Amino acid sequence: MIQPSPITEVSRESDKIAASRGFLSWRELGFDDMRRNDASRAALIVFLAALMLTSWLGPGTISAASQKAAITNSASAPADVPKPKDSPANDYVIGPDDLLSVVFWRDQQLSGDVLVRPDGKISLPLLDDVQAAGLTPKQLRDRLVGEARRFVSEPVATVVVRQVNSRKVYITGFVARPGQYALTSAMTALQLIATAGGLQDFAKSKEIRIVRTENGKSTSIRFDYDEITKNPDKAAQNIELKPGDTIIVP
Repeated sequence: MIQPSPITEVSRESDKIAASRGFLSWRELGFDDMRRNDASRAALIVFLAALMLTSWLGPGTISAASQKAAITNSASAPADVPKPKDSPANDYVIGPDDLLSVVFWRDQQLSGDVLVRPDGKISLPLLDDVQAAGLTPKQLRDRLVGEARRFVSEPVATVVVRQVNSRKVYITGFVARPGQYALTSAMTALQLIATAGGLQDFAKSKEIRIVRTENGKSTSIRFDYDEITKNPDKAAQNIELKPGDTIIVP
C-alpha cells in the first residue's frame, strides 16, 4: 500500500482549516497540480503561515482575495540572485609614446589622434599643450573637458588609448631574440625569456639578473631560471615585470 506523502497530508489538513475559516482551499489555490514542484513548497509555507496567523487573529481578518494574491506573488517571485559586481575602473596610466584618440562630440576641431610626447604632453587645436602622462584616460578626459569649456558650451569628450607604447621591458644577453618588448599585460620574467626565444646554449641560467629603477634608484634582482623551471613550488619567485625592467642573461 502506497503511503501518502507529507505534502499530500498537509494539503488535506490545510483544506479542512481553510474550509472552517472561509478561505479558498488548497486545490482552489492551484497547488494540487503544483505540489511536486519545489517552488510550490515555498508557497505552501506562506499559505500555512497565513492560516496560522488568522487562527490567532480570528476569522475574517484576511480576505480570500488577499490570500490568493499573496500566494500567487510568492510562487511567481524570482529567487534572489546576487548582482554581479561592477567591473573595475580603467586604471591604465598613460605614458610617453602612447597613441591616444580624443573625440569631442560635435566638434571635429578639437578631436584627433595624438601621440604623447616624451615630456608627457599632448597637443590639440585650441587647447594647446595638455599634460597626459601620469593620468588615466578618465582623468585626462575630465581635464580636457575643463579646458574645452573656454571655447565650447557643455563639451562632451572621449579618450581612448589606441596603442600602448609606453610600457616596455628589455632583455639582453644570451637569448635568441634580445631587444625591446611591449608590456601590454601582466608578464613574468619567465614569460619574457620565452617570448625572446629562450636561453641560448651557453647562457648562465642561474645568474640571470633583473635590473629595475624605482624612484631614481636602480636595484638588481637575482633570477634563477633552473630553480623555477625544475621546482613548481618555486613559482612564487617568478618575478612579475614592471615597465622599464631589463633582464640580463650572462
